[in-house]
Amino acid sequence: MKESPLFWPAQFKGNVLHVLDETQVPEKLHYVKVRNVKEAVKVIRNMKTRAFGQFLVVLSTFLLVLKNSKVRTPTALLSELEQTAEALNTSRPTFPFREVTSIVVAWAKDAIQKNIELRPFLEKNIQGYLMGIRQRRLQRVNEIAELLRDGDRVLTHCNVSGELAMASQIAREQRKFVQFFATETRPYFQGAKLTCWELQKAGTPVTLIADNAVGTVLADGLVDKVIVGSDRSCANGDIANKIGTYQIAVLAKEFGTPFYVLTQPSNKIPRGEDIPIEVRNPEELLTFGKKRIVAGKVNAFYPGFDVTPKELIEREIAINAQSR
Repeated sequence: MKESPLFWPAQFKGNVLHVLDETQVPEKLHYVKVRNVKEAVKVIRNMKTRAFGQFLVVLSTFLLVLKNSKVRTPTALLSELEQTAEALNTSRPTFPFREVTSIVVAWAKDAIQKNIELRPFLEKNIQGYLMGIRQRRLQRVNEIAELLRDGDRVLTHCNVSGELAMASQIAREQRKFVQFFATETRPYFQGAKLTCWELQKAGTPVTLIADNAVGTVLADGLVDKVIVGSDRSCANGDIANKIGTYQIAVLAKEFGTPFYVLTQPSNKIPRGEDIPIEVRNPEELLTFGKKRIVAGKVNAFYPGFDVTPKELIEREIAINAQSR
């Protein structure tokens, strides 16, 4: 199985974090150099990498601090780590970065309390955490492949980077012919630029459709399954994902098409209505490729995410060993 570049889009070279600039795919594979917390926050806010890539940047930013900090005492380093956590937590409100950053800060406090050397202890824990996530993601790739059936036509909208493309390779090795419909995923066109790119590179047939064509392809019986990602999970099973996911779930329910979600379960938020929805800069909707696409004075409203209630979800395929 060939790994998609989107599966693990950030890696260290020396003391510099190199983050795949997904806004430049498929034109070129360009990596942004991140040297400090400010640059990490900028990469996240400017959508240089998507959901999983952003979590990868969050964890890796703590490693950057550990590598580059000049402070001499454990308490001073802890203060720097807490400031780093707060900067990352506020970078995008919908994302549950705090759930991860709080773990790192708790490790640091535990090391100080137990008089353990802080830097190597924290670096080992973060690296172990990352490798654990990597293994669980690879396990989920196999679970997705098991879900796919010979002849399946799968609709996706902002899936988890790398996983569908890799699962499709496994399915093909198992002699299962699977093809995909990918939505444009406006306004960044992640479906057109990223999903189609990585699926076709994996040798998987993919058809691009306009975001507003979902109802038609479902009504015409052209789709057997819908598989999407999620950026936030709730204790009751509700999820938040890229804007447009909710209406796809409603249509899937209407036409009896099973709707699957790739999740990382959390009980930190009770229900979907409690998720803070990030409203992005309206210019992101009014412009494309730095050119304005709307004439005159026009307002724009761009919530980055919407909430899909658990009642519309056939099954959650979790990043851990068990699924809801």
